[in-house]
Amino acid sequence: MAVGRDELYKALNVEINNKVAKNVILFIGDGMGPNTVTATRIYKYNESGLLTFEKFPHVGLLKTYSVDKQVPDAASAATAMFTGVKVNQKTLGLDANYQINDTTHCDNADSQRIGLTSLAKWAQDAGKSTGFVTNTRITDATPAALYARTSNRKWECNAAMPPRAKNCKDIARQLIEDRPGRHFKVIMGGGKKSFEANSPPNPKEQVEKSLCVRTDGKDLIREWIDDKLSNNLSHQFLTNVRDIRLLDTKQTEYILGLFTNGTMPMEYYRNKKSLGTPSLELMTETAIKVISKNEKGFFLMVESGLIDAAHHQSTARLALDETVEFDKTIKTTIELLRQLNMLDDTLVIVTSDHANLLSINGYPKRGNNILGVAGVSESDYVRYTTLTYSIGYAKSPVYTRQGSSVIRQNPTVSNTTHHDYTQQVGIPEETGLHGGSDVAVYAKGPMGHLFHSIHEQNYIAHAIAYATKIGAYHCEQQQSGNQSYTHLSSIYLICTLILSLLYFNEVTVLRF
Repeated sequence: MAVGRDELYKALNVEINNKVAKNVILFIGDGMGPNTVTATRIYKYNESGLLTFEKFPHVGLLKTYSVDKQVPDAASAATAMFTGVKVNQKTLGLDANYQINDTTHCDNADSQRIGLTSLAKWAQDAGKSTGFVTNTRITDATPAALYARTSNRKWECNAAMPPRAKNCKDIARQLIEDRPGRHFKVIMGGGKKSFEANSPPNPKEQVEKSLCVRTDGKDLIREWIDDKLSNNLSHQFLTNVRDIRLLDTKQTEYILGLFTNGTMPMEYYRNKKSLGTPSLELMTETAIKVISKNEKGFFLMVESGLIDAAHHQSTARLALDETVEFDKTIKTTIELLRQLNMLDDTLVIVTSDHANLLSINGYPKRGNNILGVAGVSESDYVRYTTLTYSIGYAKSPVYTRQGSSVIRQNPTVSNTTHHDYTQQVGIPEETGLHGGSDVAVYAKGPMGHLFHSIHEQNYIAHAIAYATKIGAYHCEQQQSGNQSYTHLSSIYLICTLILSLLYFNEVTVLRF
């Protein structure tokens, strides 16, 4: 009774903040579907607990389908969120007129003007500082959607480009050479091999089969450093935890952090020593300190990309641990913004690009370990765990044949709570697949109430642009003497429609 009354009181006292958002931090939990959030909450705090972002006052849902698929990949999902336009599967920064492996946009002499623009460029055009942090590769699909235009998300370096794409720039080059990439104040993550040809291997790193290794002799890291030197810009190239700890965030304007040759290690396996790889929390905290010095504000994207990586391997505990680290990063961010006296001016959004196929099963007793056993199947009389995947990677056969019978493996013969335990799957695949359910979006700060119901995924970009008066929405007028929004004038409507053509490659129907 008391809990329900308390929740009602909080709901009745939610404040609507109509201020213009000076800063935006967009947190993306890759693959963090609704069941991942629920399971992590129970794993960390028990059934009645709440994660940090679940305490945000405004919550909505995003429909994640892409133009050509019911279930999206990270490239199409991130492009929708960052550009305001839904696109085809596996493409980045190109509208639905372009299919995967289409190279026609590269054959145009002015190819850099073809395609979509993102929140990063809109923020830069408004004079704001921009950056991103990821624990995947900085050329991976989600971060690449901020700055790249390519018909194949796998074209991370020159070695991945087919001969017919000779006129196309790989994703790594676009980050270093073009806007908005070269103007990011903060870039941190993994993926060094795509930037430095002949980069030596790290014997302590697990080699990724699909890792793109640069072969054209270019040293894009050197190019980044030379660009900053030639423009007399203070900068630092970071390679480990020690470099971050020694960084003078007050004096440094630009940072490029490449901490691993490929994807960064999961938190459980991460080398936490000074010469090891930094946590998502440390990278994010450092990024905010660097880009928050701009009086016009900043835009920062933070991706926890390894939640999805763990799900693809059916290792549920690792996925939950990554989500716990993600939530910890968000909590630290809120505390830092409060210390910097920026919390009231910052729109903080937490969401996901897509769901996964994790299921929470049966009727386990309250308080039962979420990684434990839920019950016994009435069909084969074999125990089953609370968490399973409908389709996913199976390290060992889930089903075996004994005579005319098919026997399901008994999970109680293994330690189901171990980090390397792979959950049972209904349909085995070489890797887990994505789920097509809606994902939640949580918001707090100026204009956070814009996230309030069921939205299309590309609504994210429109809401952020409107809240910050950037991109197609910078025509917005303010009443003198306060920061409340006025009614739309005919001049503003015309201005916005014209800018919609410029920024979204389509006339956006506005509803207010």
